Amino acid sequence: MIVSSASDYREAARRKLPRFLFDYIDGGANAEQTLKANIADLIGVSLRQRVLKDVSDLSLGTEWFGQPSALPVILGPVGLSGMLARRGEVQAAKAAAKKDIPFVLSTVSVCSLEEVTSQCPRPIWFQLYVLKDRGFMRNVLERAQFAGVRNLVFTVDLPVHGSRYRDAHSGMSGPFAMQRRILQAMMKPAWAVDVGVMGRPHDLGNVSKYLGKATGLKDYIGWLGENIDPSIGWSDLEWIRDFWKGPMIIKGILDPEDARDAVRFGANGIVVSNHGGRQLDGVLSTAKALPTIADAVGDDLVVFVDSGIRSGLDVVRMLALGAKGVMLGRAPAFALAAGGQAGVENMLDIFANEMRVAMTLTGVASVSRIDRTILA
Repeated sequence: MIVSSASDYREAARRKLPRFLFDYIDGGANAEQTLKANIADLIGVSLRQRVLKDVSDLSLGTEWFGQPSALPVILGPVGLSGMLARRGEVQAAKAAAKKDIPFVLSTVSVCSLEEVTSQCPRPIWFQLYVLKDRGFMRNVLERAQFAGVRNLVFTVDLPVHGSRYRDAHSGMSGPFAMQRRILQAMMKPAWAVDVGVMGRPHDLGNVSKYLGKATGLKDYIGWLGENIDPSIGWSDLEWIRDFWKGPMIIKGILDPEDARDAVRFGANGIVVSNHGGRQLDGVLSTAKALPTIADAVGDDLVVFVDSGIRSGLDVVRMLALGAKGVMLGRAPAFALAAGGQAGVENMLDIFANEMRVAMTLTGVASVSRIDRTILA
């Protein structure tokens, strides 16, 4: 199969993965209108083509919190990535390190913090949910700091689990889920051998370290559902702000007033995000929400964005709309499923080339110069 874009990796992943895993990565909440809008609204952002601007000395590099990145992108947290490829989080982290960009490990990763950091030559970022079990939160934060994690991404848009219809139909959840997953795995022999057999243990690595016992895929939905905390408020995060020594980024901001609250709280950054359209269907796409939020906070913190980014051209669009960096979720997840570490590295090369084309034809030679002046 010829791979020239992230959409090609999506198709390759669809062919390789059991349905329950592909739909878990690919799907959204309810009728998936926000998922679709994330993509459509971003594609609809028009750029100004400029000529004769001398962009021969073009640079894609940037810096956040004093740490350089070769591209203005971050591999965002994707739960259960270790089920997409053998020890998937390790492979993705290595790909990010190879390309000199950050990688964010999910709370609900298959590979533990310790496994990933021991094999990744670049310091990783860590994502944490708001959870009822404060003992787990403190434990995993202590482990993250001990492992050399500098940046904490705190996800706040999961006070309740979104209604994801695809999961019930695919076997990720619903009646006879385990039997359906086994049957699907048998129909994908390459995945069954590489991940199903050779990729064990299929564990929630960070949770198991804390509980002292195995917590596999069958526990994922139940554990997360029992521990997400709808009662949380900004004041409840103060102990984390006091405890965590490095930058703290609040992920899941979609309203300007919440962004201002993040500034008042003392966050170092925010991620404008609707969880990839996987939580509340019908909310604004991130492309629509981003400009107002960026204006609301100015330079008071670093504004990142995710959801709907499928190309390097989309990265440039998001930077022009006001982001200082872009988190990628589905694109590297599909590349990881299709081709492991090499697939993720190639996907990042594709994104970098698409960025170079977009920057050259809009007349900007550096990431720092991408702003709304390049919008049509």
